[in-house]
Amino acid sequence: MRVSRDTVDELDAYVDENLGDITALVNHARDSLGDAFDEDVPEVSADDVRDEFDAFLADDDPALNAAALYRVGVGLEVRNDYAGFVVDEIVGRNLAAVVAGNDPERTLAEATFHYIDVHTDEVLGETTAGEDDVLAGLAAGVQTRLPGWDWQEDGF
Repeated sequence: MRVSRDTVDELDAYVDENLGDITALVNHARDSLGDAFDEDVPEVSADDVRDEFDAFLADDDPALNAAALYRVGVGLEVRNDYAGFVVDEIVGRNLAAVVAGNDPERTLAEATFHYIDVHTDEVLGETTAGEDDVLAGLAAGVQTRLPGWDWQEDGF
């Protein structure tokens, strides 16, 4: 597989094509996790999500890594899903981490990925084995970057 700026452009187009789904996953996570942690976290708009992806994709090295993970993830389909479970989870979790950035955001995004991944079919309907993890990874990574959580304002 060749990964280049063109692959980043493919990821950018994928985000545009799936912006409504990614935004729905982000807002579902913000609502549910906000309830779990007794925090009022505001919803974000598709424009907020798109703007945050624009900022992320402008950073060449992380964007290239995310594009490679995206390409592997969307190309992955395994009958009955289970045999590919480890691979698609690794792709999704690492995609979330790359989009989120450095720790502690990276680790928070990885944890959020697993939460979003469990709820992807509930929020979006059924998707392929790899694509649900790509969407969950993108949503978890960008969700972690978006403002609205007390810890972002007050620190840990």
